Amino acid sequence: MTHHISLRARVLPVVAAAGILVPVVAGAAPASAATAPQVSCTSGKAGLAAKLQKDITVALAGRTGTVAVGLRDRTTNTTCTLRATGSYDSASIVKVTVLATLLWDAKKTNRYLTSRETSLATAMITKSDNAATTSLWNQLGVTKVKGFLSAAGMTRTVPGAGGYWGLTQINVTDEQRLLSLVTARNSVLSDNSRAYILKLMGSVITSQRWGTTSGAPSSVSVHVKNGWLQRATRGWRVHSIGTFKGGGHDYSISVLTDGNSTMSYGVNTIQAVARVIHRDLTPTVSAASRYTPTTRPAEAYVAVPRG
Repeated sequence: MTHHISLRARVLPVVAAAGILVPVVAGAAPASAATAPQVSCTSGKAGLAAKLQKDITVALAGRTGTVAVGLRDRTTNTTCTLRATGSYDSASIVKVTVLATLLWDAKKTNRYLTSRETSLATAMITKSDNAATTSLWNQLGVTKVKGFLSAAGMTRTVPGAGGYWGLTQINVTDEQRLLSLVTARNSVLSDNSRAYILKLMGSVITSQRWGTTSGAPSSVSVHVKNGWLQRATRGWRVHSIGTFKGGGHDYSISVLTDGNSTMSYGVNTIQAVARVIHRDLTPTVSAASRYTPTTRPAEAYVAVPRG
């Protein structure tokens, strides 16, 4: 059945399982450049930068859509970037920023989170609950979110307007900056706040532990947050950010994608990149000791509002 709704009266939303009600109009501009950018890597370990650059490039060969990648390993002083400043609709990746803002704001008045806030934060991160996110987003307000972004140095992240937090504009540079703040002592987030964020990212439900976790050695602790969102233009946005520590390594990975034909296509792209990164950083780990997501995320759906 075809439904006709006046866009003057309301906006036809798209509902993503871990995204947000978003308008189908005013789609984000493509993150691609006129000429395809190349993976750029540096490392304090001989030969590692060249290997990562080659292997990430091969992992992305033939993939459609636009992909941005960020890697930082503190142990070997290694970084890799691809489209690091390209802008993407955040979908649920922004939920880590929402939690960080909540904790940053509470720290300013030296207060603990309330039981309500703790419950909402847990649902928001571990189950990617949208209603919980909306409650916290509305409680904080865009001004506080912008305050945190400024304090964090996430200068190119732009909060979604009109309550559409899933349309916050993000990029790899700022996501890697956020993960850096979460994983090392700093003046923006307290040690307790960082530990709390990592605890929740380490407790994500099994069906949402895909993405940057793929291929991670069993010897490292895994903290992840994913996001997925379908829009009328440029198909699916599928993202994954993760931090990994142990086995002599301390690293973070951010992979943002759009222009995917299906959600699974985006997931597969992210996991192809993640697997070669984990393998190159920890080459002595056997295949049997690496993490392989065992469940597939459910496809989201388009919902037509009633009444």
